[in-house]
Amino acid sequence: MQLQVGDIVEGKVTGITNFGAFVKLAGGETGMVHISEVSTSYIKDIKEHLSENQEVRVKILAFGEGGKISLSIKQALPPEERNRGHQHQGFRNNAERSADSGEQQSENQSFEQMMAKFKQASEEKMSALKRYTESKRGGGYSRRGR
Repeated sequence: MQLQVGDIVEGKVTGITNFGAFVKLAGGETGMVHISEVSTSYIKDIKEHLSENQEVRVKILAFGEGGKISLSIKQALPPEERNRGHQHQGFRNNAERSADSGEQQSENQSFEQMMAKFKQASEEKMSALKRYTESKRGGGYSRRGR
């Protein structure tokens, strides 16, 4: 069976680490599910969600260098289960937020706003760091020669 990005297949957990789990797929290939791709909710300890030899359903996200296969358990879930997981954690999808608040923002606009805020905060921090560094040097170097 030829695996392709986007396929949803069955596999068996063969190993668990702090950062994810290794899953053996049909055909003998092994991929990895990063801890962030295990569940729709925050995971502190992956061993509370997965165990070795557990059968899991995964979506193939990418094929990397050296034959590495990137997998996701949460993206293999049906859409209603993925959304239900977010709702339980107090998250709402964009359609629900727009319907509740009357906003017509897309996800990209929200991202752009977040980037603008990050950029502004970063520039303010760099400016403050520059002022602090210059004050420690005693001003300018041109005064030393006099």
